[in-house]
Amino acid sequence: MGIDKLDSHTVMYGVFGDPIRHSKSPIMLNRAFAASGLNAAYAAFHILPGTLKEAVAGIRALGFRGVNVTIPHKVEVMSYLDEIDEGAQAIGAVNTIVNEGGKLIGYNTDGIGYVRSLKEETGIRLKGKKVLMIGAGGAARGVGYALAREGAAHLFIANRTKAKADELAASMSAFASASSHGTDELQQLAAEADLIVNNTSLGMHPDVDSTPMPAEWIRPGTVASDLVYNPLVTRFLREAQARGAIAHSGLGMFVYQGAYAFEYWTGLPAPVAAMREVVERSFNETTN
Repeated sequence: MGIDKLDSHTVMYGVFGDPIRHSKSPIMLNRAFAASGLNAAYAAFHILPGTLKEAVAGIRALGFRGVNVTIPHKVEVMSYLDEIDEGAQAIGAVNTIVNEGGKLIGYNTDGIGYVRSLKEETGIRLKGKKVLMIGAGGAARGVGYALAREGAAHLFIANRTKAKADELAASMSAFASASSHGTDELQQLAAEADLIVNNTSLGMHPDVDSTPMPAEWIRPGTVASDLVYNPLVTRFLREAQARGAIAHSGLGMFVYQGAYAFEYWTGLPAPVAAMREVVERSFNETTN
């Protein structure tokens, strides 16, 4: 059952964000539904600031089974839900909503998706590792919480606006040792880190020449990880790899956060290989 087979039994899903036209979620989730033989469809919805409350009410009114939530709505959306999963509560952000017969439940699949991808693709053992996290937004909350749960020894949280780093470090300190820093401290922090994570949108298409930090500050053997998945290899990762770092792109996190959402919605195992393949193919079609 693909998106060309819509009928009166089709179960609806979507993603709410601003901006949203760049999102690969519809391509990926519609492929997952088709591969699983489900009569379901997934679309992107441009939800402007100030309209999120009405949009969430629309999930109930229209009978959508589930919705993903992306920038900038992951924190605000929590106010409009009936129940929030323990992990999402601890993180302070929701990226997945499940509609259980009119009761809206919020989850966060960013962190678990990120860690699964990181471990599978780099082989890193996170227990006892020092992590430098650049950026302190909604995605960083999920990633930091998941890394803390995996036993990271310390989280250095660096952000251009230090107050945001202070706030995130304070909330993460309930789960792991954490400290807050300005981006002016990145060079000395990079020298200590086993894993460096770019949680910002720096380097994301179309701003592909931006990078969160100079590559010469990265030690060889460090794992350099980027949440950006468009382009698949950012300038940050390309330059870090040239320095002898192990590069980890944001594609795996994107695929697995979607896979966990699919499983929450359907109760079925997600067709991960098909999901990854269709996203990779969409990038090749854009660049060729």
